[in-house]
Parts: sequence; C-alpha cells; structure tokens
Amino acid sequence: MPLIEVQALTKAFRTYKKEPGFRGAVRGLFHRRYEQTLAVDHVSFTVEQGELVGFLGPNGAGKTTTLKMLSGLLHPSGGSARVLGFVPWERQDGYRRQFALLLGQKNQLWWDLPARESLELNGKIYGLSAPAFQRTVDELTDLLAVRDKLDVMVRELSLGERTKMELIAALLHQPKVLFLDEPTIGLDVVSQKTVREFLRRHNARQKTTILLTSHYMTDIQELCQRVIIIDKGKISFDGRLGEIIDRFADFKIVTISWQTGASFPALDFSLYGELVENSANRIQLKVKRDHVIAVCKELLDKVPVNDIDIQEVPIEDVIRQIFAR
Repeated sequence: MPLIEVQALTKAFRTYKKEPGFRGAVRGLFHRRYEQTLAVDHVSFTVEQGELVGFLGPNGAGKTTTLKMLSGLLHPSGGSARVLGFVPWERQDGYRRQFALLLGQKNQLWWDLPARESLELNGKIYGLSAPAFQRTVDELTDLLAVRDKLDVMVRELSLGERTKMELIAALLHQPKVLFLDEPTIGLDVVSQKTVREFLRRHNARQKTTILLTSHYMTDIQELCQRVIIIDKGKISFDGRLGEIIDRFADFKIVTISWQTGASFPALDFSLYGELVENSANRIQLKVKRDHVIAVCKELLDKVPVNDIDIQEVPIEDVIRQIFAR
C-alpha cells in the first residue's frame, strides 16, 4: 500500500472583494461580494515508502496548500487523503507523532531561547527518553555541523544555522513522513549543499518518505528522481525527472567553436537551428533532437571546428516552459 494516497483533493478559499472608497466600505457592511478561488483542484497522486518526490509549481500553484492539508493544518473542500493510514485533518495523535512539516519561511523554534532548549521542549512533547534525545541531537548536529551553536539564542543564529536547527527539530522524533516546503530558501550555496547532502543521506539511511517543494532546481535535480508538477491547482505532470526533458524538450543545445581568425565560407547558421549565440569564434544553436547528428555532420564538413559540445536543455528552462504553457 502507498504511504501517501491522495484522491481528488480540493481546496477552495472564499475571499471578500471590497469595493474602493468609504462608500464601498459602507456598502460592504450590508452587501458583501465574495470570490471563490480553487487553490487545489481535484489533485490525485500516491507516494510509496522511502520515495523522495519533488513537488513543483509556480507561486500560487497550490503546493503549500496541498502540504498543509496533508499535515492536517487545513481541511479540504473535497476529496480524500490518507497518510500512514490516517486521515490528516482528523489530527489523530498517532499520526502527529509520525510526520513532520518544515516550512522554509516559518519558525518553530523559540526566538529568544537557545536552540538546545527548544529541542529539549520538542523532545518532551514527543516523549523521547533522555538517551534517545541526546543520541539523535548529537548525530544530527554533527551531520549538519552546528553542534557548537546549540547554546546560542535562535535570534542570533544566521539564516543557514537557523534552517539547520529547524531541520533537526523536525527530525528529532524520527518521522516516517517529512513534508519540506522551500527548506533551502534564502540560503547561501554552501548551506544549500549541506542541507541537500543531509537530506539525501537521511532518506537513504532512514527510508523517510519526503515530499519536497523548491524553486531551486538544483535541489530537485540532486535529490529527486520523481517529480510532480502542479499549476493552477491541477497536476500537469507526474513521473521521472528525466521524462520531463524527453517529453517537453524536443531540442538540444549544440555549441561549436573554432580558432580565432580561421577562414571558411560565410554561412547562415540560423538555417541549422535557432541561433542562441554568435560570436567571432563560437556559435550556439538549439537543434531539433532528430536533426542533431545531421547538423553536426554538415557543420563539421563546412567549418574548421576546434571543439563541439552537445548538451540537454537545462532543466530550469524546461520547467519554465511548462509553467508558461
């Protein structure tokens, strides 16, 4: 049985539309106008135990709303979901002890206390024994290289250090399911890499099922083999990351360079593909997949090529095209 089962999950928000000015405010006291927005529209998917799934979409697509429903923070307007056999919004104690939600823009640690004291409080809430708590904290702080920051006030930690402490707090009770919403947002490159490596290792060792949203495509490429793309509340793709390129990118990037000053007949390179770059000794083309070999062969015959490079389209560009559609 899948660990996460979602069927036609729907969430609609009803918002008050105020008319401008004082007259509009008075009119609103007696005749209010509301607008309904479908944040999540009949979403269905399953996640197996131990999977690390990327949940992608533009801002306002419904990613965070979906995670909040699966965490029990929001009640759906329709549909059903089961996580670990529980209905999330029933908020049963057995479920709350087996999952964790980490929102990259929300804090769960006490701002004016040292991180250690917040972690100790979480340990008491989850009923962890003193040896189990200390063992877990030691292991996680060593992996994330923040052991020397445990006695520092949370408000005095850097953004990267706070994020790592938040991650430790989320994993303190060793949850079976972890929902991560933008866990690396705002972090520098080094901190992002540390968090990614930690999540990859934790997923491999503990077999924790992770649903991850991120606008950093490096997070998705390095961590997730499967991605779910949601846009305007609906799922538009669910499959392996490599399938996105095969399905939505029907061209490759061909880069050809030659020695400066080399002579050859003038060519209209736009005849071979979409010209991305054209400099004194280098061109870059977008070429249809089924034309790449023929184009490369013809250019090798006509240009004194010094180097040739063929690459897949960057995954960021592919995802951007999907969102644009």
